[in-house]
Amino acid sequence: MAMIDRALASNATPETLERLLALQERWEASQARKAFDEAMSAAKSEIPIISKNRTVDFTSAKGRTHYKHEDLAEIARTVNPILGKHGLSYRFRTSSAASEPVSVTCIVSHRLGYFEENTLVGPRDDSGNKNSLQQVGSTLTYLQRMTLKAALGLAAAEDDDAKRSEQTEDDNPISEEQRDILLRKIEETGTDIVRFCAYFKVEGVADLLTSQYERAVKSLEKKGKTA
Repeated sequence: MAMIDRALASNATPETLERLLALQERWEASQARKAFDEAMSAAKSEIPIISKNRTVDFTSAKGRTHYKHEDLAEIARTVNPILGKHGLSYRFRTSSAASEPVSVTCIVSHRLGYFEENTLVGPRDDSGNKNSLQQVGSTLTYLQRMTLKAALGLAAAEDDDAKRSEQTEDDNPISEEQRDILLRKIEETGTDIVRFCAYFKVEGVADLLTSQYERAVKSLEKKGKTA
């Protein structure tokens, strides 16, 4: 700004002023990016592991669905005070045209103006007996959780003893061998692993249940044949 003031005082040409203003804008953008990175680093060091406070358990024509997750309210309750303390906030941008997949973008912003976006797209959730609006709402809620967790690098955990006491044979995660098979097929077919996990509503391939394994293999093999 001092350089711009001196340029104005010396009757600098419009071209010189334009270059100085562009330099000022780049400097401010760089400072905003640095402030964002520092705030994110500080916030992430304070955010604890999120507790999985919800259980989903139902049976449909596709079989039984059973898993635990942290809802959006639990995530917000945990992270909002910490993010606000460091000048950070987040919002969502959504898109859901008729008969098309649902898209959610999580935008994390800093008070100095810098922001970053993270987008996920997923199919409408047709599990259970949901109507068309409920299908969209379920997917929106799920993608909001996942994009926010990805943007902030959040981890979620549950009580291991409670998990063991509730599990049945059908609820067990896939074996290491099955995980490796899926990872190989994902790589061979060029599948986006984030979207793959979002489709099966798991945080990682290793979290797939044995009841989901065959469907996951068939979907990847089908993609491989059409590639």
